[in-house]
Amino acid sequence: MLAAVAALAGCESLGLSGPRPQQGQAGFVRGFLGGIVAEEPRAAVVAREVLSAGGSATDAAVALGFALSVSLPSRAALGGGGSCLVWNAARVETLAFDFPAKAPSVVEPGDDRPAAVPLLARGLFAMHARGGGRLQFERLVAPAEAMARFGILTSRALARDLQPVAELLAHDPGAASVFLPQGRPLAEGDQMMQPELAGTLGLIRGQGAGEMYQGQLARRIAEASVAAGGTLSLADLRAAVPHVAAAGGIRVGNDLAFAGAGPGSAAALEAFRAGQPAAAGQGGISGASTAFVTFDRDGNAAACALTLNNLFGTGRMVPGTGMLLAAAPTGRVQPPPLPTLIVANDRVKALRFAASASGGAGAPAALAQIAVATVRNGTGLGEALAAPRPGLAQGEGRVGAVFCPRLFSAREISCAYAADPRGAGLAIGGE
Repeated sequence: MLAAVAALAGCESLGLSGPRPQQGQAGFVRGFLGGIVAEEPRAAVVAREVLSAGGSATDAAVALGFALSVSLPSRAALGGGGSCLVWNAARVETLAFDFPAKAPSVVEPGDDRPAAVPLLARGLFAMHARGGGRLQFERLVAPAEAMARFGILTSRALARDLQPVAELLAHDPGAASVFLPQGRPLAEGDQMMQPELAGTLGLIRGQGAGEMYQGQLARRIAEASVAAGGTLSLADLRAAVPHVAAAGGIRVGNDLAFAGAGPGSAAALEAFRAGQPAAAGQGGISGASTAFVTFDRDGNAAACALTLNNLFGTGRMVPGTGMLLAAAPTGRVQPPPLPTLIVANDRVKALRFAASASGGAGAPAALAQIAVATVRNGTGLGEALAAPRPGLAQGEGRVGAVFCPRLFSAREISCAYAADPRGAGLAIGGE
């Protein structure tokens, strides 16, 4: 028996048991990976594979953002924008990335559903470059491209979003071909194909995110957006750049708390600092968005919220690109809250809490309630997420979070991470 064990060990040392995964390949990381919390399960799995391939929390967040543009285009798309907050444990630094889908330079009073300037691709690229990305950017776009090209099953989250707007989407040929392929809205479990979006993602993967803003793709978007009811110009696209800045933390006990640059983040941070839930905003659950959190085995974390400023944005696609246009924030359409919050101990360089929220005007209040319950009051994350939320309507304010009661430690994994039971999301990670 001892001889057999020795022989097996020798085979493995010679590589005869098969090649081990290399960095960038799923399975490269053994043991604890970190975790993902997202509101659409397929995109969460993509991000987990990035962690398994040796990617950082930032890499996972970038891949997740692109994957959501395929699997949950009702709330996140290349035509939209968002806001992210990234904690780098080694640098003891938190960066805020703000890339909102803003109105173009010219919006005529009679414009029907004017489109916003798309900023998601540039925002995710900036986060990869400045926020601690490890894997090559193109490898993080590739999973989303494959999902769009070969098709995925429609998730419960997307099927729910389709029901109230199916009639509107039916009026746009591009949107109807994707979301109503047989003249009816896709149901949960139906196959969804997006070949034109796959081509656009392929250009971004091969040529870089800048292709959407100053290359051939940018010209196509500017020209085709007119047919889709938009007034996007090349000048608008070239001038669209994300804002990156160090997040200023405030002392809360022994920790520092950081808020993102997105709408509603400051209100959530102030309520957390005060130790009491924030008041719910006005406006109900309008202003569709989606939120997610990633953290890796080194204790880095990213909290993001993305939006099209409206459910499915304008409801129109740029012909030939598969890209939904976000609604310009003018008149009746206003950007929804995109609150993100990170709490870390700067003295020992360790993460304690990271979360983001979606669900309309109540998102900041919901985020503050979970932060206060866990970090300030010591309630378990699962219990906090399941508890009633005073002042919030049913379905208003959904939170995804990671909470480390004894601070993050690579030697003793004691962090909990969970998706809001009010949604149809997924928390996945572990070993």
